[in-house]
Amino acid sequence: MNPQTQPDGRLKSASARELIQSANRLEVSYAAFLYEGFSLADLAHVITMTEAGIIPYKAAQELLSALLTVHGIPFEEFSFSPELGDAYKNREHQVLKLAPEAGGWLRTGRARREASNIAYQIAIRQRLLALMKALGGYAESLISAAEQHTATLMPDFTYMQQAQPTTFAHYLLSFAYPVLRDLERIKACFARANECPGGIGSINGSRLNFPRERIAELLGFDRPITHTRDAMWQADMPVEIMSCVVASILNIDRLGEDLQVWATEEFNLVKLADEYCRESVIMPQKKNPYSLAFVRGVAGTLTGQMVSMANIGRTMSGQPDNRIFAYGDIPKALELAEQTVQLMSGVVKTMTLNTHLMAERATGGYSQATDLAEVIMLEANLPYLTAHKLTGVVIDDATQQKIPAIKITSAMIDVAANKVLGRTLNLDSKILRHALQPSEIVATRTCLGGAAVSSTRAMITDLRNALEENQSWLMQTELRLQTSIKNLVRLAQAMNTDDALEPSHLFHH
Repeated sequence: MNPQTQPDGRLKSASARELIQSANRLEVSYAAFLYEGFSLADLAHVITMTEAGIIPYKAAQELLSALLTVHGIPFEEFSFSPELGDAYKNREHQVLKLAPEAGGWLRTGRARREASNIAYQIAIRQRLLALMKALGGYAESLISAAEQHTATLMPDFTYMQQAQPTTFAHYLLSFAYPVLRDLERIKACFARANECPGGIGSINGSRLNFPRERIAELLGFDRPITHTRDAMWQADMPVEIMSCVVASILNIDRLGEDLQVWATEEFNLVKLADEYCRESVIMPQKKNPYSLAFVRGVAGTLTGQMVSMANIGRTMSGQPDNRIFAYGDIPKALELAEQTVQLMSGVVKTMTLNTHLMAERATGGYSQATDLAEVIMLEANLPYLTAHKLTGVVIDDATQQKIPAIKITSAMIDVAANKVLGRTLNLDSKILRHALQPSEIVATRTCLGGAAVSSTRAMITDLRNALEENQSWLMQTELRLQTSIKNLVRLAQAMNTDDALEPSHLFHH
């Protein structure tokens, strides 16, 4: 029998080949996400145990030396073997080779799931911040594009039919505000993800009673997770994280869905840059909007993974081992979401608009109908329901005669009024002309959040301020985490090398 596969402790036999090739192989495949966090968790654990006087100082020095050596090995150069078990056991095997006696202290007061959970939390918090950064960049691309098109007229659409005249800027900003909500959700999620599951013993704490706050402090967490059994595995967290991810991707997908339609020859309102498209292998005339198709696919895939995380959490409370699927799936989902957001940012920055056709569609259709009904209501002192019905008759007549809304006359309205009311309205032609001009319709939308240039520019300012505040928080948080990790490694190095100091001088307590 290969000594690497010798049984450990309670077990009398080594792992079955089938277990090695299935569960062990799967867990080892997640090592890339947990690798750095494992190393940091080990260092913080040993330092805390040593400061508390639980691990003898000389043994701690030897153990820290081994851990620092492993910490310096790039992931690509570390040899993982499913025969050794999961990623934790692979690391422990390497540490024991470097420190055969002192390495045994690494298990002091800690189950393997604790090290794995800490490594997972570290992986998650890093990727949540990266996703927030990508979303901020995406929102900035929307805002920059909107700034260029505050006066670019177009018809807005509902049910893929012309609804009302608007501007492309106002349309784009409807996708920027959801990003602010996404950032708020992820920030709240980060606060919960940045709580430390360290020092729980196994379930109900440990007789060693070492300071859990110290482990959290060393690793840059805001605080420990209070309840030790709850800290064993928080099954709701993967669901919350995936909910945040899916919400942000669906917000992006809605724009992608629109643009894919608008990029068709039939709509011809936008053109994607070549670098975000693919050619057809067989049909020379085609320029496929592959980036947008990819976004749609990601939205569907991540929605499915959100359901998977909910099912993983549907288990007995003391059965945390199904968390191994979250160890890989959640970091991968966050990375995929980040990449997708960055892709969509590139699409927005490089796409071009058919502004002439947009304005022509806004002018040549019937998106002015709502304003026409409101003018009839106001000028003729009619209930809106009556004005709505009358306008419907006017539009129906204009459609049959192929007369665009902008050319509807007072006489045409009187014909419809006779049908609906049995009398004429004799509307002022000048008032009617202004009511049917798309640019003047948009100019009336000066309310909070409206499409008028003044309202649009005010929203751009508000969005920019919110994004600057988010960026400041991101920079401070990233700096704080980076500083904590650097200090942790430096402390481990100092404890490993400084023989002149009495151990008590290094103790936290």
